[in-house]
Order: sequence, then structure tokens, then C-alpha cells
Amino acid sequence: MAIPFLENTSRKKRDQVLAVDLGTRMTKAVHLQRRGDELALCGYALMDAPIFDRSISAELLAEHLKTVAQTLGAKTKMVSLTVGVNDALVRAVDLPHIPLDDMRMVLRNNSRHYLQQDMSNYVFDCHIIPTWQQLKGEAAGANSQQGLQKQRVLVAGVRKQFAEEMVDGIKSAGLVADQLVPSLLGPVNAFEFSQPEVFKSEAVALVDIGFKSSSICILDMGELVLNRVVNIGGDRFTISLSESMNISYAEAEGIKVGMPSEVQPTLESIMSSLGRELRASIDFYEHQHDRTVHRVFVTGGTSRSEIIMRLLQTELMVDCKTWDPSGALRMELSPEKSAEIEQVGAQLTVAIGTGVAAL
Repeated sequence: MAIPFLENTSRKKRDQVLAVDLGTRMTKAVHLQRRGDELALCGYALMDAPIFDRSISAELLAEHLKTVAQTLGAKTKMVSLTVGVNDALVRAVDLPHIPLDDMRMVLRNNSRHYLQQDMSNYVFDCHIIPTWQQLKGEAAGANSQQGLQKQRVLVAGVRKQFAEEMVDGIKSAGLVADQLVPSLLGPVNAFEFSQPEVFKSEAVALVDIGFKSSSICILDMGELVLNRVVNIGGDRFTISLSESMNISYAEAEGIKVGMPSEVQPTLESIMSSLGRELRASIDFYEHQHDRTVHRVFVTGGTSRSEIIMRLLQTELMVDCKTWDPSGALRMELSPEKSAEIEQVGAQLTVAIGTGVAAL
């Protein structure tokens, strides 16, 4: 599921790409290359983000991307970049059966009608939800009778100025801007790639625990039917751990994954707040669609903590498991990187999903 903001209808099929997830605290990047019917992970990098308290400038982005590209050592200059959850809109709407270029124009000129707010300064792109997804379940009969006069479309939008600055930063780094992808869609793309059967046949929730916020995407037989961002992330857990153990933030971050059981009471209140918000999203979906979410797949660095995963499962009352999409890729890594991939794979989910969409 690729939703580029770059209106380039002549995009050729790529055989390799650098996918860069610009996180709030840490940048995650992967170099993916096509090998026949497989996709190979040729390299990855995790490094401190250049800035986290305000938007990144084109100049700073260019310097950061140069460092990322040098670290990965890839020959390709094609870059796919993520757009954070606070900068990109992702929403499903009903649109007429018209070409994609016309959809973008309709959204620009009539954003208030379709998106319930004035977004005339945004650029948009669209992904037409496949007919087999629109004709599933009990609604199939009614939609078939109507002949699907309108079609369900997943719309992504970003401020035009923001997109231009990102593209300028990529070009200034000596790289080529292939596409900008909402980070919210990274886990969805990665899940479709790594677990296609579950993606097509079940109702599941994908939870990504980021630094400042967490996102939940609910998939129903491959369709993204609900997405939401909750302003609780790994940073909140680290701060609480630091205060409860009277240690520095850096020390708390270092032991968060293997935190001792005695700090569990401190974390329960935070997890209770996060769990309530995520559970509310699941309840809303189940009530609206009369289907049950039986499994939750969790990604992000914080998901490596057994205590946090156990608390999350208690709050959601659904089977929760840490999920690493790198297992579906062919490994072409150095021995050192190969030894580390099991520890960092869950953190690379958004970057992998962004790269998969490009290829």
C-alpha cells in the first residue's frame, strides 16, 4: 500500500531503495533490494534524530540524510521518506469512479466536503481500496446492487510547504526523492508483506509504540478501517522508570527493555491510560462492524519489554505479541548486523514498510 505525495505518474519500478523513518528521537533506515521474487535487507541503521523539539529544516534534513546514506553505504540514490503521524492525514473516504489525478484535484478543491475541513494548502494522493475488500461481508449484496457507484479510497495528505521542504532536503543531500509515505502506513505495508494470509483473512490491530505517541491501525481482511494516534509513547515509560528508580533518563532508557519487576506498579498507571485509549478504538470497530479483533501485533522499541507487553495484554484483553517483519526478508547483512537484527527488527517496522511500498 504505497501512497506517495510526489505526483510522478511515470515512476519506474525500482530494484532497490533507501527507506528512512524520521522518528522523533531516533532515525531508522533500511536498504532494501529486489532479488528475483524476494526482497533482501542489505543494511540498516539506527541513529539519533537531528532534532526532536521542532520541525526539521531542509538544510538539517540534507545533512542528516547524507550521514544516513554514508552509514548504509548503498549505491542507490533513491530515497523513500516517512512523514510523521502529526504531519500527515490518513483517512478513508468515498469518491466517484474517476482517475487518480482527478481525485487529487477534487480533494484539493473540495477538501471541506470530503474531509470536513479546509485543506486547500495540502497535497494529496489516493489508494483505491480493491473491489474484493469493498464487497466483503454483509455489505456485499447492497454494494453489488448499487454497482459501487462510489468507491472507497484511502486518502493521504500533507501540507504542500512541508512536502516541498522534505523534497528539497533530499535533493540537497544528493539523493533522489522517490516518495513520501505516512509513517502510520509503515506497519500496514510491512504486515501485508510479511503475513499476507493473516492480512487478507482476519481482523487484527497493529500497534506501534513510538517515542512521543503510539498508533493503532485496525485491518479487516486487508482494509484499513480505523486508525488513531494516542499521545503516549516510550518516552513516558522512560521518564517514569527514571523517577521511580532515581536514575538518569539515559540509564532508564538503557534498562527499559529488561526492567526489573519491582517497577511494574509504576508502569501500570501509564499502561492503563494507553490501554484504555487503544481498547476504545477496538471497541468502536467491533461495535460498528460486528467483528472481533482476536490478535494485536505490537512494534516499536518499547515492545521488547516483557513487562510492558504483559501489561498491555491485560489492559486490552486480547492476545498481544511483539512482531518483527524483518523475518520475511532475505538477509544480506554483515555478521555484526546479522547478530543484532533480532534485537532491533521491531524498531525497523516503519522503515521496512516504507521500503516495501517503494519496491
